[in-house]
Amino acid sequence: MKTIGLLGGMSWESTTSYYKAINCGIKEQLGGLHSAKMALFSVDFAEVETLQQQGDWHQAGVILEQAARAVEAAGADFFMIGTNTMHKVAQQVEAAVSIPLLHIADTTAEQLKADGIETVGLLGTRFTMEQDFYKGRLTAQHGIRVLVPDAADQASVHRIIYDELCQGQINDDSRQVYLKIIASLAEQGAQAVILGCTEIALLIRQSDTSVPVYDTTAIHAAAAVDLALS
Repeated sequence: MKTIGLLGGMSWESTTSYYKAINCGIKEQLGGLHSAKMALFSVDFAEVETLQQQGDWHQAGVILEQAARAVEAAGADFFMIGTNTMHKVAQQVEAAVSIPLLHIADTTAEQLKADGIETVGLLGTRFTMEQDFYKGRLTAQHGIRVLVPDAADQASVHRIIYDELCQGQINDDSRQVYLKIIASLAEQGAQAVILGCTEIALLIRQSDTSVPVYDTTAIHAAAAVDLALS
């Protein structure tokens, strides 16, 4: 079994989902008392979030560079960044170590393509929805058309992530806001919607909507299990 390097704490709420999903996946594959070999470096998200708001992505990347070096030194054979938004600095972080990065957008895209999804809606932080580092990769490298909410809905999605989900608050009113936005994306032609922030799956489950939703945390974790056991 390979050792997984996980850069977490962004937020720690979703990192607990990663830890559980990866270990459940290993146990499902191997049975018995098996669990994942994992080196976890959990950062202080307040420091990262401040740099995000300041637009200082390079310095935020430096924090993750240090975390990546730590999991490499601990014996990780590959690493993953346990957040969609911070894949904005994926190239910077990957260049700091010699072990490969398991990219969350690529694992999600492979699942979408396997399911025949050609047009998808994307929910995430404002950075993920506005900027091109994530949706551009889906289109350029995987040929998937990406739709995002309008500016007002993007603001609502972003606020709920940072003010509620990252702080462990699960509110039904916010769930209804998200479901309305998901329905709107489907009306615009989205065959499915990516839950493109690792906290969103704390709020939205497939049973809440008839629109297919793709939980990037679960997909990323499952891909890590497959790679660890390959």
